[in-house]
Amino acid sequence: MIKVLVVDDQILVRAGLAALLRAAPGLDVVGEAATGEEAIDQAAATGPDVILMDIRMPGMNGVTATEHILSARGEQPPRVLILTTFDLDKYVYDALRIGASGFLLKDTPPERLIAAVHTVAAGDMLFAPSVTRRLIEAYTSRADPPAALRSPALHPLTAREVEVLKLVGRALSNAEIATRLQVSEATVKTHLNRTMTKLNLSSRAQVVALAYESGLITPGREGAAPV
Repeated sequence: MIKVLVVDDQILVRAGLAALLRAAPGLDVVGEAATGEEAIDQAAATGPDVILMDIRMPGMNGVTATEHILSARGEQPPRVLILTTFDLDKYVYDALRIGASGFLLKDTPPERLIAAVHTVAAGDMLFAPSVTRRLIEAYTSRADPPAALRSPALHPLTAREVEVLKLVGRALSNAEIATRLQVSEATVKTHLNRTMTKLNLSSRAQVVALAYESGLITPGREGAAPV
């Protein structure tokens, strides 16, 4: 059973999301929160596997709350799925930097929302299809990207690790990468984990951003992440 915490300042939206997830098999809504502060308290009290986090809330926003939650949970933090209207929201960039597992638009169909919760709970990254390219292109065009991802040095990586990095940047899943490289999915996971360790990255979302910032993928050209 996947434990889910729902965070949104609009009561009707929050109640609707919670009701939808409670009706889905394999999901257990363990709490609801209306503010960033409440989200931090609820995360500590309920130990969710996945948090649906509204990004814009009065007081503490979803990014700040996410940062507190991820830093407090140590080796097994929850997966945070950011909910946004995505109007090139400035907060999305910071959420990517601190390790959010994905981004969904609030008008995402119910079945996709449920599938997204399962996806991030399994450890994969997820971007709404219409968000992927706009998010990465906007992120990598920033004049002053976060220091943690600025001009990454890829020299510690092996040739195969660079290849895996590039395919992750194109938004391929581990299974798709395994098929492309004709290796096992476990081998892909090993290469990806080693890459993240060597480059001090904490999430698959940061791996995608790094693939663009390092020049492995050029936004808007062939090979860019699909929409």
